[in-house]
Amino acid sequence: MSGDGERPRRSFTADRGDDRERLDRVLLRHLADLPEASRTKVQEWIEAGLVLVNGRPVTKTAAKVAAGDAVDTVLPPPPPPKPELIPQEIPLSILFEDDHLLVLDKPPGLVVHPAVGHRDGTLVNALLFHSKDWAGEADRPGLVHRLDKDTSGVLVVAKTEAAHAGMAKAMKARTLVKEYLAVVYGRTAVAKGKVDLKILRDPHDRKRMTTSKTEGRESTTLYERLAESTGERAGLSLLLCTLVTGRTHQIRVHLKAIQHPIVGDATYGSPRWKGIADAALQAACRDFPRQALHARRLAFDHPVTRARVDTIAPIPSDIAALLEAAGLSAPA
Repeated sequence: MSGDGERPRRSFTADRGDDRERLDRVLLRHLADLPEASRTKVQEWIEAGLVLVNGRPVTKTAAKVAAGDAVDTVLPPPPPPKPELIPQEIPLSILFEDDHLLVLDKPPGLVVHPAVGHRDGTLVNALLFHSKDWAGEADRPGLVHRLDKDTSGVLVVAKTEAAHAGMAKAMKARTLVKEYLAVVYGRTAVAKGKVDLKILRDPHDRKRMTTSKTEGRESTTLYERLAESTGERAGLSLLLCTLVTGRTHQIRVHLKAIQHPIVGDATYGSPRWKGIADAALQAACRDFPRQALHARRLAFDHPVTRARVDTIAPIPSDIAALLEAAGLSAPA
């Protein structure tokens, strides 16, 4: 228990079941009654020096625990209550809609969910406004998946709990077809390939992800080279990427791992535009304001009607202009 003005603490003695186990796993086991004690949060607490073993801070999540160790965790204060979400009249580009689902074409630059620095003006605010037209529908709109702020394209929203549960089941079974277009630097060694690398949070930068052959979550991306620039404009390729899994930043980090970063990706890219001979294309790549990544197609069996839903979001104008500058043809 904690005294006045102190953060709450949780203390325990490691038992035989904890012997030689990783510290983060031990904490997960002993703090299982705390809803906020997810693996990610537990790792953050350890790295922040909030976990003591035998009186000393341990900041490595993989540190081994021995039976008999005294483990003391200083729990962070609870987060402040989230502000109420406000419906806002923001235009939506709708690709498909019925009583159960809404499939949208998200423009680049639109934040999906309110967060620090983006309390309003998000897709969720727009959906709350749009949902007032759902006659007799008591459910709030539920995001089935997300896209990064600067990734454009197809996004599906569930109108009902049943539809949301059905889509979540389909995602878990990996029956959804999710295709993306990416304009990348370089020419892939093969016309069709697969990136099969695990993904985990970058230990040096919590906002980034990184790849590993041994650690992290299983992740697979299929890709096909649709076109490549030539002559003075050589140096770019247009890839069609298909997600087998759906991890945070998956396509971006996987393409970086195979040395084909996406044009305009400030997080996982590199200034490869300097190697392009054509001055106009070089400038177009240098000044491209976001990652040139577009969620082109989403296909799935409707969770309620079982009808096939197959939606394609048109290529946005900024990527279309980049492709034209590179002399690349996009799929119809």
